Amino acid sequence: MSKINAIITGVGGYVPDYVLNNEELSRMVDTNDEWIMTRVGIKERRILTEEGLGTSYMARKAAKQLLKKTDVDPDTIDALIVTTSTADYKFPSTASIVLGKLGLKNAFAFDYWAACCGFLYTLDVAGAMIQSGRYKKIIVIGADKMSSVIDYKDRSTCALFGDGAAAVLLEATEEQDIGVMDSYFRTDGKGLPFLHIKAGGSVSPETHFTVDHRLHYLYQEGRTVFRYAVTNMSDDCAIIAERNGLTKDNIRFVVPHQANMRIIEAVAKRLELSMDQVMVNIEHFGNTSAATIPLALWEYEDKLKKGDNLILTAFGAGFVHGASYYKWAYDGK
Repeated sequence: MSKINAIITGVGGYVPDYVLNNEELSRMVDTNDEWIMTRVGIKERRILTEEGLGTSYMARKAAKQLLKKTDVDPDTIDALIVTTSTADYKFPSTASIVLGKLGLKNAFAFDYWAACCGFLYTLDVAGAMIQSGRYKKIIVIGADKMSSVIDYKDRSTCALFGDGAAAVLLEATEEQDIGVMDSYFRTDGKGLPFLHIKAGGSVSPETHFTVDHRLHYLYQEGRTVFRYAVTNMSDDCAIIAERNGLTKDNIRFVVPHQANMRIIEAVAKRLELSMDQVMVNIEHFGNTSAATIPLALWEYEDKLKKGDNLILTAFGAGFVHGASYYKWAYDGK
């Protein structure tokens, strides 16, 4: 019996129309374009401004584009997984809402929560589901409406984040040496004090006090998070590269989480790669959390060829981090 592996067979994406650039942001909070570009490398970000629309809306738009591009029969989809930190509701799952809107009749759905590592981890989980032989087609969506948890009075965080979603179709294959190849994931549970949303969970439910004191917005201790992100993403990529014989000569792209341009450059330097070998979209999308890696794949899809070696890497809240090795399965053009 041939070994089953999982391959990406298509990518769909969606970002909102509204562009919040640094000039406009500087009229909202004490900041400026030079300050933002020097520290994080973000020029603009997309924001979902329409009232009553949440993460599921963007996820559905990305998935609909994916289904159209791949021309797959929706009735053949076995599962749909949404990874997000900004779910529409505490329950039901955002994935169940997306599935219902898409009209998938033979699939089950669930959310996967791993902050900015969400897509990286979910791709691995969905790949293992397919490798088990029980499932043949799974849609994986990374989506976040980060504007819903950002305090636009906090100059240290409001410039960093944007909204967006991207989806991939993961399918079974018996073709060897292609698809999901290897992963190295770790979690350092000591990260709680440095990156979190303090209120809104079971430890600190919503009250007038938590709302009045703006405790439902993202808090980040930037220097600590930056230091850990640089170290862990660089080390994780080095481990994956070493144990799979990957070097600057045979790596086509590193696909890093888009949190900070200096972090991205540090990862590239560790692997001795030119920036032409790194997927970058942070300047015009900002940090879209679980959506950054699939959005990069969506933008760079036409540059990819079958057999290209990719290293995906991310770091996020909870100090979750890791890297994975993926061999691309089709010519993007």
